[in-house]
Amino acid sequence: MKQLKHIAALLMTFSLLFFLGCAGTPTRESTGEYIDDSVITTRIKDAIFRESTLKSAEINVETFKGTVQLSGFVNSKSDMDKAVEIARGIKGVQSVKNDMRSK
Repeated sequence: MKQLKHIAALLMTFSLLFFLGCAGTPTRESTGEYIDDSVITTRIKDAIFRESTLKSAEINVETFKGTVQLSGFVNSKSDMDKAVEIARGIKGVQSVKNDMRSK
């Protein structure tokens, strides 16, 4: 019986560590947030790729907890504005940081 209690305590300890390892912090995403951000990034990249006036290879997209950061180079201010508009239109995006530069 004593051995069964030790095994149960060990299993509870491993379970607790597993679930705490999946939790997010202000500087680290949880597993679910990481997946959500990956989906947002993919949708934005796809939408930018489908926009014929933008060169998608020159625009980098990163997402952290719903905040999207756009960086890279575009031909004009209007291209920059279009990329930001596309990013803001994607479901799940909470804010967009524009670090793009005009050539």
